[in-house]
Amino acid sequence: MTTESLMTKPESAARVAPSVLVGIGAFAAVGVYVLVSSIELGLWTSLGPGPGLFPFAMGAVLVAMAVLWLLQELRRPSDAAEGVDRGLVIAVVLSLTILAAVMDLLGFQLSMFLFLMYHLKLRGHRSWISSLITALASSVGAFYAFNYGLNVALPVSAFPLLNTIGL
Repeated sequence: MTTESLMTKPESAARVAPSVLVGIGAFAAVGVYVLVSSIELGLWTSLGPGPGLFPFAMGAVLVAMAVLWLLQELRRPSDAAEGVDRGLVIAVVLSLTILAAVMDLLGFQLSMFLFLMYHLKLRGHRSWISSLITALASSVGAFYAFNYGLNVALPVSAFPLLNTIGL
């Protein structure tokens, strides 16, 4: 093959993969759903921003990102994905399911700490010190930021002993 034949081949012959279009469509659909649902909550009240304003903004960002992703794929399609690490997908989905199941029982701080430790230490192979500091700071920091900074109550432990020590 000569250099000329390589230069004359149009690069626009590459097409956007159907799986990418499904992903873009899913992002756009979720964004539109959030937009419509947030309008029902009310975007503005007489006192200021309503409960639907933040979700509306996030839905708009999600739709905008889906449009940008589509434009980027039309301009230069991404390479085909090599394959999905099914073990990772199963581990994340299963750990999120367990997190949701134990959150009311153990409380936000402890269940989030265990969730983060699993992903940082066991799945991410980080050091013990790094995993402990990151998981502790994240779980406790998020709890205090939501409970006291934003006045959004996160679940506390259903066990009296854990509840008395602040978990």
